[in-house]
Amino acid sequence: MITLYGHEMSGNSYKVRLLLELLNLEYEWVKVDLMQGEHKSPEYLALNPFGQVPLLVDGDIKLADAQAILVYLARQYGGDTWLPLDPLSLAQVMRWLSTTAGEVRQGPENARLYHLFGASSINIERAYQKSEHILTQFNQHLSTRTWLEFEHPTIADIAVFPYVALAGDGKIDLNPYPNVITWINRVKQLPSYIPMTGL
Repeated sequence: MITLYGHEMSGNSYKVRLLLELLNLEYEWVKVDLMQGEHKSPEYLALNPFGQVPLLVDGDIKLADAQAILVYLARQYGGDTWLPLDPLSLAQVMRWLSTTAGEVRQGPENARLYHLFGASSINIERAYQKSEHILTQFNQHLSTRTWLEFEHPTIADIAVFPYVALAGDGKIDLNPYPNVITWINRVKQLPSYIPMTGL
């Protein structure tokens, strides 16, 4: 049985949960109460020394980091549809995982952390600038395609989706990016899609 440790307000936890659902995999959801510091408890740190969510346990395998978990699930249970292995296609998908951990995190994710969770250490003006830049890029990229890569969804779409779709939590208006909005709605129409709090 797969076990996913996470928090319902965490976009990184959600993207893993979404892929589990899209792959029709049975799993147990274990809430880690971040507000109560459960992610820093000795019991949780024994599972994940980084003290972060999400954490996936699949038999003897323990994996942290949302992007790494998506790669594992896609190859272990989803095959070439979700993560192709030919060099060019693999590189195209991995580009978006890097974008998620870079520009999306520095932009929409940080803006959400600032406004929703009071992360005062974040430079909100910089987060807005990063958001405008990456959303403009997404909007242009999606002007000629249905999904971020190929003619079907991959883990590229799943990785990028949560924090872009939740941009409103960071007081970012998506209306100037109609292709992004169309893509968000397309993801929401996938079979077995589950919503996250706020979506």
